[in-house]
Amino acid sequence: MALHKVIMVGSGGVGKSALTLQFMYDEFVSDYEPTKADSYRKQVVLDGAETQIDILDTAGQEDYAAIRDNYFRSGEGFLCVFSIVENESFHATSEFREQILRVKQNDRVPFLLVGNKCDLDDKRQVSTKDAQDRATHWGVPYVETSAKTKHNVDKVFYDLMREIRARKAAEGDDGVAPKKKKKKGKCVIL
Repeated sequence: MALHKVIMVGSGGVGKSALTLQFMYDEFVSDYEPTKADSYRKQVVLDGAETQIDILDTAGQEDYAAIRDNYFRSGEGFLCVFSIVENESFHATSEFREQILRVKQNDRVPFLLVGNKCDLDDKRQVSTKDAQDRATHWGVPYVETSAKTKHNVDKVFYDLMREIRARKAAEGDDGVAPKKKKKKGKCVIL
């Protein structure tokens, strides 16, 4: 059974844990408690195939920035979450992306930019156009979600798993590009 390792990144209070808990248990938690790092595993059916998703919900606070590199190394795909009602969290997505690319040493990492709290559209500080422009510039998908209403919650996790699966298929199951087979020369008997 395939296992996909997803890392949740973003500033504190943007809803990473709320999105994760909504996906895992179909429940919305409105009380904000800063996360250190929580891990979840769920078995799902992805395009007809049994699949496991391993989600690491990381801390958004700056206090934990030093340990993020270790999390990023282990991740196969990233949901980079910001709150559409908080401009600073949107600006911070660039720093998270740069750190991920530096650690992974690869600019083709499965990655989705996620604008959470779209149920609070009347308090929006980050326009859909600005977020879409950033995603286009990075060459990644952009999706708006609401952990509260469950809008697009499953979509972001499934879309990222599809990207991870495609990346694994392109590189070979072990994550290493398949080696080209050497052509065997003809045997000549003298």
